[in-house]
Amino acid sequence: MGHYDTTSFFLLAAILAPLCAGVVLLFGGRFNIVTLRAVGAFGFGWPLIIGLLLYSLFQPSLTGEYNFEMRLPTGLEGVGIFLHLGLNGISMPLFLLAGTVGFAAGLYAMYSQAERLHLYLALLLFMLGGLMGTFASVDVFFFYFFHEFALIPTFIMIGVWGGAGKRSAAIEMTIYLTLGALLSLLGLIALYVKSGAPSFSLLELRNYLVAQPLSETIQSNVFALLLFGFGILVSLFPFHSWAPKGYAVAPSGAAMLHAGVLKKFGLYGLLQIAAPLLPSGAAHWFPWIVWLALGNILIIGLVTMAQKDLKMMLGYSSVMHMGYAFLGIATFSVVGMGGALLMMVAHGLSVALLFMLATCIYHRSGTFDMSAMGGLATKAPVLSACFVAAIMASVGLPGFGNFWGEFTIFTALAQADLTRWIVAPAAVGIIISAIYGLRAVANIFFGKPQQAFVERLSSGEIVDLRGFEKLPTAILIVALVLIGLFPRLFSDYANLELVELYPAESSLPQHQMLALPDPVDVHTEATH
Repeated sequence: MGHYDTTSFFLLAAILAPLCAGVVLLFGGRFNIVTLRAVGAFGFGWPLIIGLLLYSLFQPSLTGEYNFEMRLPTGLEGVGIFLHLGLNGISMPLFLLAGTVGFAAGLYAMYSQAERLHLYLALLLFMLGGLMGTFASVDVFFFYFFHEFALIPTFIMIGVWGGAGKRSAAIEMTIYLTLGALLSLLGLIALYVKSGAPSFSLLELRNYLVAQPLSETIQSNVFALLLFGFGILVSLFPFHSWAPKGYAVAPSGAAMLHAGVLKKFGLYGLLQIAAPLLPSGAAHWFPWIVWLALGNILIIGLVTMAQKDLKMMLGYSSVMHMGYAFLGIATFSVVGMGGALLMMVAHGLSVALLFMLATCIYHRSGTFDMSAMGGLATKAPVLSACFVAAIMASVGLPGFGNFWGEFTIFTALAQADLTRWIVAPAAVGIIISAIYGLRAVANIFFGKPQQAFVERLSSGEIVDLRGFEKLPTAILIVALVLIGLFPRLFSDYANLELVELYPAESSLPQHQMLALPDPVDVHTEATH
């Protein structure tokens, strides 16, 4: 028999709702548009509603355990596989991220002009269901299974609704992600076999490995499989080329969900599984993580600066900013890991917003070539303001969630002699981000329009953001600002869980942990 509490059903419903809605739409070829949108609204909206509800009921005092646990038999108990669900201080923010980005992507997709809209929405819903399951899984097998389940619709959507060059991009993406998935699967199986634990449950794996740690050689080998397996899935340099090409040809919904949420799978795996369970292996591979992460920031950053295609620029930018999250994990400290988690959440929101707005720009300009645009702000001031906000968030402007992720990662790097030298080259990445981001804003919205584009501007065809575009844009911007103003909404929960996962850090002074100030509280103290 399984065990659960009443709130566990909400967690299970967040996974099943989009899957059931997806099945209905799969056979909804004869549905009218109102019915399609109604079913889609249920499937995309329910996970966000449940995510917010579970956040309000979350008990951070259950460190080392999981809230809303549910463990159900699967018929695979003989090999230790259960459908074990739950949320802790690390998975809760990402679970809520998946619900938020999924709702925004779904809203935008429901009003798109995609052919065979019922199939397009069904695949997005399957993808969202897999994402909710990924971050709700305590069982490592289902953690991996739900990721692979969510990945399959990505390939199909690129192949059917992708842009020019979709076939080669899909093939390259398939090769890289299959390799990364195989390596990470081998690492997870090796971790389970070597631990001697009776099941794939992360709690039992942790208990067994704390009582009887693996040898340094085994830890090093298993961590290498997980590092490079997860790393390929996150587009760690130099295994990154699939990401910009894939995102450039992917339809908006797929790009938003994959770049914004699904790509966080690998970082989450390193943060929640690999680093705490294999500390000696993490220490051994520390130099590799640092140098490859700097490759993401500096080399990919320079490549990003050279892009003229808007979606390619955003794709390379997404790859670049993953380097900061890897640096946070490389610190192997509470503040660094917490910074990486905040970076993952904020980056997911901002990159999803940017990919959606890029499509809005394309529908008005007819091109992704930034050099062929100019002066778009005169016809679409709301679109320009939202794009500037998204770019500023991506760069790390204070007031947006990305700032706290970068700030805490830099703080963690500066606290130790071993990593202090990394601060300077990593900071160069901020300058690079500002250059390509502001140049994109200038070329698209405020630069002198090209002659061919002048005719388009004067034709009266270009309008500002419509209602169905404004709502998902507002949701993502509000979420970014909310985290930017109140980072402790997530950081306090993460702090407690990270101290439990990384006991070597539990003796650190309070200022070394992820105890971020609340800007409102700081302002209040200053005025008194």
